[in-house]
Amino acid sequence: MKLKFLFMLLFGSIMTMTAQNPGSISGKIIDKTTKEALPYVSIVVKENGTVVTGGITEDNGSFTIKNLPLKSYTVEVQFMGYKTQTKPITLTDAEKNINLGTIILVEEATTLDEVNIVKEVTTIEQKIDRKVITVGRDLTTVGGTASEIMNNIPSVNVDQDGKISLRGNSNVRVLVDGRPTNMDPAQLLKQIPSTSIKKIELITNPSAKYNPEGMSGIINIVLHKNANDGFNGNFNAGITFGETPKVNNSLDMNYRTGKVNFFTNVGSNSGKYFNDGFVQRTDKINSRQVLDIVNDNENYLGKFGMDYYINDKNTLSVYTNQNYNNGTSSIGTNIFYASDPTKDLSQLSNFDSDNTNNTYNLAYKHKFEKEGHTLDFEGNYNTTKSTQDVDYTTTLVNNAPIIYTDGLVDRRKNTTLNLDYVNPLSEKSTLELGAETRIIRSDNKYNSNNTAITNPLERSIAYTYDQDIYSAYATFGQKFDKFSYQLGARFESYKVNAINNGVSTYKDDYITVYPSAYLTYNLNEKNMFQMSYSRRVDRPSIEQATPIREFSTTLITSRGNSELKPQFTNSVELNYTKMFGKGSSITAGVFYRLISDEISRVLYPNDETPDNTEDQIMSFRNFDHNNSYGFEVSANYRIFKWWDIQPAIDFSSLSQKGVISIEQPDGTSHSSIKSITANAFNARLNSNFRVNNRLSFNLFGFYRSAVDGVQNNTKDMYKIDSGARYTLLDNKMSLSVRFNDMFKTMRYGFDGANPFPQNGEFRWESRTVYFGINYMFGGGKNRAMQRKQREDNTKQSSGGMF
Repeated sequence: MKLKFLFMLLFGSIMTMTAQNPGSISGKIIDKTTKEALPYVSIVVKENGTVVTGGITEDNGSFTIKNLPLKSYTVEVQFMGYKTQTKPITLTDAEKNINLGTIILVEEATTLDEVNIVKEVTTIEQKIDRKVITVGRDLTTVGGTASEIMNNIPSVNVDQDGKISLRGNSNVRVLVDGRPTNMDPAQLLKQIPSTSIKKIELITNPSAKYNPEGMSGIINIVLHKNANDGFNGNFNAGITFGETPKVNNSLDMNYRTGKVNFFTNVGSNSGKYFNDGFVQRTDKINSRQVLDIVNDNENYLGKFGMDYYINDKNTLSVYTNQNYNNGTSSIGTNIFYASDPTKDLSQLSNFDSDNTNNTYNLAYKHKFEKEGHTLDFEGNYNTTKSTQDVDYTTTLVNNAPIIYTDGLVDRRKNTTLNLDYVNPLSEKSTLELGAETRIIRSDNKYNSNNTAITNPLERSIAYTYDQDIYSAYATFGQKFDKFSYQLGARFESYKVNAINNGVSTYKDDYITVYPSAYLTYNLNEKNMFQMSYSRRVDRPSIEQATPIREFSTTLITSRGNSELKPQFTNSVELNYTKMFGKGSSITAGVFYRLISDEISRVLYPNDETPDNTEDQIMSFRNFDHNNSYGFEVSANYRIFKWWDIQPAIDFSSLSQKGVISIEQPDGTSHSSIKSITANAFNARLNSNFRVNNRLSFNLFGFYRSAVDGVQNNTKDMYKIDSGARYTLLDNKMSLSVRFNDMFKTMRYGFDGANPFPQNGEFRWESRTVYFGINYMFGGGKNRAMQRKQREDNTKQSSGGMF
């Protein structure tokens, strides 16, 4: 009944969004002294002294407020540190769309008592090439880590292991501040405090301007960075109550004086996380594997940087991101054999891990005389070091324990150099050119004293995986009255060399082209259509390629496959956006993908231990040519002044063909081809209730359907969250509480027939209560630096598509 009510409300809310109004106002805000555009300026529209709607300016200072009834209004331009500008307007049938032109704001003295203009509510905006989720102080994004808030975002799923997927596909590229980090995305998301995130960008079909990795697209996590004059700060702290308390906190500060702006963001999260489950074999072995997992982690994040405004035409910026994680994990495994209890055994695996991830960035921007004519250089250097020591203790019935240890050291370096040039050839045409060099080095060393491994080379592995990527791109776009287009191509030279214990196990060297095309048509101010095409690639990651084990129990071992080939995807999308009154909107899209050599998880018997027919290997293989299609619909709708909702649904269908292992009655196995269609459906409904200017409540519902797979079929899962938020001290402080998975319904269940008939279920601490506090301090006005951040959300030119 809960799910039926959720879907009725979900579809009903979408179908009720029919109100339309024809009027609009627009303009641009600049600073009188510097002549610079002012972003984040508040535009307030009043009727007879009562606020009816409003908005904020974009990064280039422009604003547009649509869907206004044809009436007389007073428009107030409000920005901290400046005198408020007031302009009366009248919208009529003869003049429905009024452009206020360039509005010049004059500075006034600022005091600490002034109210900061910040995003109170998380907003979802559909831009030309991406969906931008700006993280507010509301209950949608309350949680300890980035991993915890990702499941509240449309089209994104995070499973119980932290593995992230976009539109039902896990081949997604995760960036931080537009740059790669070398870290496994699951580990990365657990290390970033949720309160350090400014916005999250979903780029499902990137153009040739972006690196082509990621079949399902790019998720870019943008961390806080202020550029307000004077001293400003934002402090967040929270505690999550589950089986044991978990804490997180962050502090975002900046100091700007004259031509220099210093900024920093520091945060941490720590606590114990519990996970338990079982795997049941129903063949002749008839075993039950019960697991009890405890992870105790401490994560620290620091971002430190400086902007130097040399003059109006040149800007230099440097920053560093420093991530550190240390933790211990214990996996208790008990295996019970119904037919022969004398074979029962237990294993305790203790993991001790340390991870450091350091990024150093230098950027220079030059503006030419012509508006939008820019040259950018950016250098980025990222290093990652991970160490892991594991103690395995295995105990059989009436036998002495068997003890052995594993040790792993993983080092990676990534050097990236970018040069980007943007030239608006005319008011309607824009040319963009760029080049990039990426040098990636990975060095892994593994040692084990496990005497059960007969091959000495498997007890000591030295594995390197090096990549050299050189690329150049060109895009050209034109914008007409209602129609615009962009065509582009990225040319790339790729070299890879994998060496295992001094022997080259995989080598590749090729040159390829990644084309892209975008078409948009604005039927009117309220209706926009967009069609896009791109070719993308997913190269094997170090985790997928290394022969070193990821984890191991007595019945299953996870490791990579060094012979994996890259997979290529041709993707087509069609999107539609409709704007309604009061800031409401709905976005719908369909997509189709043609995939070659898809990389997927596989499970097969361990042929290396012929005497043990119970052991399995979890690894990766290339599947045959597959295709995928789907759709998604999301909306932001204000039902009443005190009630707004954000419903979202998405569906994806993936045709897969892969090689599976089938167990024979005599204990041997043979390979066979299996074809399936994996259909996945997700639904989310976020509902906000405002009691007054200080108190608000939130309900969030989530449903994920069951999905068939080549190896295993997963079962459906769902949950309902609730929360409340209260503000005080002139809106500078807020207190939040959130009750996650109130009815404790979340779990990961699966069943499969190959290579053995088996089923299982895992549960984690999904039912928790979170308490959080947010406090803003300082009184400077915002004068954000117009620095281009590669793969960020800002438009880089005024012509063409962007």
